[in-house]
Amino acid sequence: MKLTLEEKKQYSRHLILDEIGEKGQLKLKQSKVLVIGAGGLGCPVLQYLTAAGVGTIGIIDDDVVDQSNLQRQILYTTDDIGFSKALRASKRLSKLNPFVKFNVYQEKLTNNNAIYLFNKYDIVVDGSDNFSTRYLTNDASVITETPLVYGAIFKFEGQVSVFNYHKSASYRCLYPTPPKPGDSPNCSEIGVLGVLPGIVGSLQANEVIKLICEIGVVLTNKLLIYDTLNMRQLILKYEKNNSIIIDKLENDYDFFCGIKSKENEITLDEVEKNIESYSLLDVREIYEHEDYNIGGKNIPLDELENRLHEVDFSKPLVVYCASGIRSKKAIDILIKNKTKTKLLNLKGGCF
Repeated sequence: MKLTLEEKKQYSRHLILDEIGEKGQLKLKQSKVLVIGAGGLGCPVLQYLTAAGVGTIGIIDDDVVDQSNLQRQILYTTDDIGFSKALRASKRLSKLNPFVKFNVYQEKLTNNNAIYLFNKYDIVVDGSDNFSTRYLTNDASVITETPLVYGAIFKFEGQVSVFNYHKSASYRCLYPTPPKPGDSPNCSEIGVLGVLPGIVGSLQANEVIKLICEIGVVLTNKLLIYDTLNMRQLILKYEKNNSIIIDKLENDYDFFCGIKSKENEITLDEVEKNIESYSLLDVREIYEHEDYNIGGKNIPLDELENRLHEVDFSKPLVVYCASGIRSKKAIDILIKNKTKTKLLNLKGGCF
């Protein structure tokens, strides 16, 4: 395999780097990278891997573009609202670099497809925003022996690391067990600085390029923490835990992470089919409720404990928020206060 004349023009600034050169660029061209999520982290990862000339890029995301995404997901425009992120991303990126092949998966990463997909790629990049997907991604990467480039963001802080590279530590070595639901809400629950995903995603893309070209020092067994408010960067070392054996996937990662339980979950379709049978409690902020709601009393989560007397407990109570995280925390509060009414968490939330 050789680079064409047009490719040499496209990648000229790489070719004059001694550390990359034509040999490294050919490695990039021959490589296959799967990016999980085409959102905040996925956008910069995809843009820079495409620009760098990674030969085949897989994009898996079942979400559509929402107006609230545009504050940080600069791969999209207002014309993309309501359309598939994975599909729109691939079309936009094809214009950036026509020499890259894109495999688009308009679906969610699950137990059913993770192993199959990971076996098709050389490297996986985690751009997800929830712990269920992170643990699934980690376990599948260990089982398939696929290097995993991890990134995470929270308000003003980001993290980057590389797992499972030459049998290095995995995500579970760093985080053996998931946090309790509600302790680490995602950006739809807590907010995020718009530029932060761009910084962290670029760092992830940098690690991918280093892995492929076999240059530099890779972030294995090290966690980079970046603080945008104070412009501080810290690298923490951690060790591989050889007592952690991963040879199969969990049966259900939402259950493993404590996000759902069969006893207290209900879908929006189930509620709407028999809405008169339930009381509804929206624990989102007032502006979220005013923007869109499915009815019921609106009491923000941080006010709930002091306003329990306003809740209608005459029927089974369906509690909802934007994603199901705040509502689960609300149910914990209601249980703690010895609520006897049947409590149901709206699966997937309402936004």
